[in-house]
Amino acid sequence: QNNSSCTLLCDTGDTGQGARAWIKQILNQDMAFQHIKVIYPTAPARPYTPMKGALSTVWFDRYKISNDCPEHIESIDSMCRGLTDLINDEMKNGIAKSRILIGGFSMGGGMAMHLAYRFHQDLAGVFALSSFLNKDSAVYQALKGNKSVLPELFQCHGTADELVLYSWGEETNKMLKSLGVSTSLHTFPNLNHELSRTEIEELKTWIVKKLPVE
Repeated sequence: QNNSSCTLLCDTGDTGQGARAWIKQILNQDMAFQHIKVIYPTAPARPYTPMKGALSTVWFDRYKISNDCPEHIESIDSMCRGLTDLINDEMKNGIAKSRILIGGFSMGGGMAMHLAYRFHQDLAGVFALSSFLNKDSAVYQALKGNKSVLPELFQCHGTADELVLYSWGEETNKMLKSLGVSTSLHTFPNLNHELSRTEIEELKTWIVKKLPVE
């Protein structure tokens, strides 16, 4: 009986099925749990500025792939509304909000941090793999002066990442920690912008720790 759920948001241009297949290939099996339903949504297609406005399945638009520019807040907020519907559906299916985890890879992890820390601070936890928030992120603004207990953050990042620099992930981790988030940052030497088996195994262990069998 699934009394918990874990949503994994895929990377730019990928689909939920693609992300599931990728993890299955790395683990040689599906990422499955006895009591936790794993959901792999696909982002809607939208024009994506870093690809010169070509349509891509992305959670939100970016002015550029950098942590040093403004966020495209309009597209981020519209997606937060869409993903809130997904959380509400889970709750209608009888899953308590404190038994819901959300996270993702790359842009998916950024999306999860916006969703949880700005709109759903009562989720069980957040994971962000090879992800970052922009320097002046709306997430940081939302957490200033916050007094409530926030979802724990599990972060992983490869030091050889050429697309999302390790320093961006590290800076995100430090900022969130300074704003009261309980965070961990797992560093993977020589790992580029990809997932490794060790990383997914560590993520699985953390998921079960956050959502233990009742």
